Amino acid sequence: MTGDPRSADRPRGRVRHWRDQLITCGWLTLVWNLLWGEFSWGNLLGGLLVAAVVLVFFPLPPVTFGGRVRPGALLAFVLRFVAELVTASLHIARIAVQPGYLPRAAILAVRLRVRTDLNLALTAEAVSMVPGTLVLEVDRERGVLYVHVLDVRTPRDLAAGRRQVLTVERRIVRAVGSAAELRQLDQPVEEER
Repeated sequence: MTGDPRSADRPRGRVRHWRDQLITCGWLTLVWNLLWGEFSWGNLLGGLLVAAVVLVFFPLPPVTFGGRVRPGALLAFVLRFVAELVTASLHIARIAVQPGYLPRAAILAVRLRVRTDLNLALTAEAVSMVPGTLVLEVDRERGVLYVHVLDVRTPRDLAAGRRQVLTVERRIVRAVGSAAELRQLDQPVEEER
């Protein structure tokens, strides 16, 4: 029997596609109900309808996950993230109440070492959730995050901001990255101008 050797993977790929669509539909329906603030049959059906419309008319590119979850590294990421969240919140609060203090800001272009869509999205979300930093733009082709950083006074502060983004990327990849992605973390970082 001759044929395409990849044909055996097609049914598995279709099943995976439909599974991903159902999961996305479930999440969109949950968000719809949370936005309405009430779980009811009407909101459930409305959420399913909106989710179906979104998935049919605005299809998203598939985001593949080739890594594996490492519980110890994931716990370390979460604990460090919470600590940075508290520290940054206190720093921003101090800036807000300090009389006469005018913070300076900068926009940094940070090239990530692991350029997968999932890593770009996770790193951008984690960086943006910390007060004082916000991802303004993502360049998918080049793997660059453009990050607005508050309270930058010296070139040393710029370097610290860039290091912080790369540190977040490192923690995320250690928590959920593949072996190949972990190896990419050891590559030298290209400076973005």
